[in-house]
Amino acid sequence: SSRGSAPTPRSIAGTLAPPLPRGPRLLDCPCRESRPPRRVSPPRRTEGDPPRPLRPVPPLPTTSPIRPFPKLRSGGPPSHRNRVPSPRHLIRLQDLSDTELEEILDLSSRLDPRSGRPVLSGRSVGMLFFRGSLRTRASLESAVHRLGGHAINLTAMSDFWELEERDGVTMDGRSPEHVRDAAAVLSTYVDALAIRPSAKMQSWDVDRRDERISAWARYATVPVLNMESSLWHPMQALADLLTMRQRLGSLAGQELAITWVHSPEPASAAVVHSLLHAASRFGMRVRIAHPPGFDLDTGVVREAEEVAAASGGGIEFSSSMEEAVRGAGIVYARSWQSLESYGNPTLAASHRSRATDWRITSELLQLGNDVGLMHAMPVRRNVEVTDEVLESDASLLVKQAGNRLPAQMALLMHMLRAH
Repeated sequence: SSRGSAPTPRSIAGTLAPPLPRGPRLLDCPCRESRPPRRVSPPRRTEGDPPRPLRPVPPLPTTSPIRPFPKLRSGGPPSHRNRVPSPRHLIRLQDLSDTELEEILDLSSRLDPRSGRPVLSGRSVGMLFFRGSLRTRASLESAVHRLGGHAINLTAMSDFWELEERDGVTMDGRSPEHVRDAAAVLSTYVDALAIRPSAKMQSWDVDRRDERISAWARYATVPVLNMESSLWHPMQALADLLTMRQRLGSLAGQELAITWVHSPEPASAAVVHSLLHAASRFGMRVRIAHPPGFDLDTGVVREAEEVAAASGGGIEFSSSMEEAVRGAGIVYARSWQSLESYGNPTLAASHRSRATDWRITSELLQLGNDVGLMHAMPVRRNVEVTDEVLESDASLLVKQAGNRLPAQMALLMHMLRAH
């Protein structure tokens, strides 16, 4: 047909169909002008009439028109239903085998944090802080981002409330939620949980059990990473091992001096506990100096002595800083609490006041063997370490703190199997 003409109707068989008869248009019907629209009302019901039956509802379709979710690729983020019921946790450095520890240290030495590797793309790490943090929080969050993941930071008493970790208790006190429920829920949101628990600071026999970090590991269905508990700080130990390797090369047979230093606010001994285990594991000869009354946890020391004996290392104790530092290649300064006055601030301050001269000076370091100074920070200048030492080439503090980044990147890649 020509352009603009109406198409000719055809039948199903393809032959020409007769044209439809043209009747009057609806508007031409006079009835629309003379008759008002008819309103149909339902019949009135009278008393005694049986109820009208309800109109049946058509059944729902047996097949859903929604397309199923595609299967995740092997390199993508795991779904919650596919997570392992009992994941690997890192509560202490002992949770890593010798092979795993070597792999993490080797990977951390080869990583370039500035370039980044998006191996955690689509994954997230929840970070819960029950007490303050600067280097641990900044370095771990940066490590997650540089690997392409997302870090969720939550701080106790500002982002969430106090949690109950005891089982079978009637929760009518301050804690509105149990760690069992919080861990289960957060495990559905993230691929790993990093926890820095607080200590009750009433009894060392209680706090040394690490019940709070253990509760998270017990109830979470994703890996739990310890960001420093009362007893252990495995993340700091990884950075310490990396720093000592960079300075000394092989650690077997090297001499390490760990010395107590005075501070008005001492930190926990968790850093020293993990360092002692790490150094003993690699066969270092460790000398520990501290004033009377500042002994380390006996269980930690006993275990480290067994590890040192098996690896060819050794552990000695002294009450003299000079004796411990003499001939050492690394001096590690740290202030820790006296277990004799644990939970008693007044008595603890009295004990510390007797050892105000325990300070790292240039004269002390001259007793070492081309010594490098390490400190987990924060450091009190001219109280724990003099300015002269901190500004000298012997100070490894900034390098040591910087190594937290590649060490934790390697740890995340290992724990989340994101090589």
